[in-house]
Amino acid sequence: MRTATAPDVAVAADGRGPVPSPAGAVVPVARVLAGRPLAPHLAHVTGTGDLLALVAPATGETVGHVPGTTAGDVARAAAAARAAQPAWAARSVAERARVLAAVHDLVLRRREELTDLVQVVTGKSRGDAFLEVVGVLQVARWHARRGPAVLRPEARPGFVPVLSRALVRRVPVGLVANVAAWNYPLVFVLGDALPALLAGDAVLTKPALRSVPLAGAVAGLLRDAGLPDGLFAVLAGDSAALGEQVVDVADHVLFTGSEAVGRQVAARAGARLVGCTLELGGKNAMYVAADADVPRAAAAAVRDCFGGAGQTCTSSERLYVHADVASRFRAELLRRLAQLRLGWTRDGTVDMGSLVSPEHLARVLEHVQDAVDRGATVLAGGRARPDLGPSFMEPTVLADVPDGARCRTEETFGPVVVLTEVASDEEALAAVGATTTGLMASVWSRDVRRAQQLAAQVRTGTVVVNEVHLLAWGSVAAPVGGTGTSGYGRRYGREGLHEVTRAQVVLTQHGPLASWLLDRPPTTRSRLLTLTARALHGLGMP
Repeated sequence: MRTATAPDVAVAADGRGPVPSPAGAVVPVARVLAGRPLAPHLAHVTGTGDLLALVAPATGETVGHVPGTTAGDVARAAAAARAAQPAWAARSVAERARVLAAVHDLVLRRREELTDLVQVVTGKSRGDAFLEVVGVLQVARWHARRGPAVLRPEARPGFVPVLSRALVRRVPVGLVANVAAWNYPLVFVLGDALPALLAGDAVLTKPALRSVPLAGAVAGLLRDAGLPDGLFAVLAGDSAALGEQVVDVADHVLFTGSEAVGRQVAARAGARLVGCTLELGGKNAMYVAADADVPRAAAAAVRDCFGGAGQTCTSSERLYVHADVASRFRAELLRRLAQLRLGWTRDGTVDMGSLVSPEHLARVLEHVQDAVDRGATVLAGGRARPDLGPSFMEPTVLADVPDGARCRTEETFGPVVVLTEVASDEEALAAVGATTTGLMASVWSRDVRRAQQLAAQVRTGTVVVNEVHLLAWGSVAAPVGGTGTSGYGRRYGREGLHEVTRAQVVLTQHGPLASWLLDRPPTTRSRLLTLTARALHGLGMP
């Protein structure tokens, strides 16, 4: 295996690049939970099937068992949701917003317990887990305070201005199915439910099985915030059949996950003429231009590529750096990476936690090995860390990666990034766009106007200038979503609320003029309508 190092960076004995040192031991789950049991959260799960084991990724411990959700359970949960939803929709938006405000306050009050649960079900470091709490606080606050204005009926001109009026109302779709990914369970379970609940919908949530304890805690929190019974249900199981059953009872589907499963969800929903919102994979890129602030960009790259152990849909897996600053950027990146602390503790003394499972770790390592077999250079990491736990891996930087390598085009979804030097902005833009995905990108330049011009040429749902995906994470007034094989539809902002509502138009005619006009004989009517069209155009009317 070819290796390389940067100046003043410690290297492993075998010369494979900087190896982060763990900050200490990986502690048992009981210490992270601070003695609190999971059973009260599991009581909120809808299930009468066989018991399913729940495993903590960081340690491999079995932390509990939960009854699986059967087809009959899905039908009963859907019936209960449909029975409860009309009364919820009949409440004023202001009343529903007050429940979201209460959710915000409870999340803030229970932030330590929720962070514990995120750590247990994901294997994340303390800091990465707490970011999920911050994310849902942002979502709850914005929707409670700004959401009612988005849902307010909007008056528009009718057929004859002044005399006729169109009122566009946003009404709930009814029952929303949320098939939530495992990598950000609090954000995807609670954060995605809040817009639908504000809109007046009921929500059936099917989290990943390992996320069920956290989803149960969310159900309890919503109840404590004043959400009526029946409007939010948690379904347990990882089978494809359960996912299909949930999709089949919904009026709209929210799905976060892989492109392959997203295509199946879209086809199944489309067969019923039901809408869906899909956030799928990304092969996101960061471009560091010749005039970028190199230390700042390198620090952001570490946060971006290795936060959540790289298991983030919007994190960068490709770094393109202008030749003029490439050596400086690489040295700064590796210097900072050598200081990254691996482990899993409750005290916030580690920077990067575990991957989600041994199986996922094996897939990530396959991408690294494939690149190395094709001639790639390992600048940092590249190895599993079984001394820490069953699914730990060193943060990895690869260079000299050929075009045919899997990690060039396929989403790795782990702590692996490909570093590539480019000679110009044009070469960088071409490389960034050389993928079918289009979720997130980042552009770095001291000239903000120039960076914005470069960003406008990138085909992604979001481009961040002089920061990384965490800026988009907190900007919940703006929509997030992808293009191409990264999916369609948007979460957050006005657009996200529109996803879980439908437009109803109420047209009102004031006075008899329009009716009189439409009742004229065809020739007279055509002449009068022509005169009306000319008059409206002359007056500058829409």
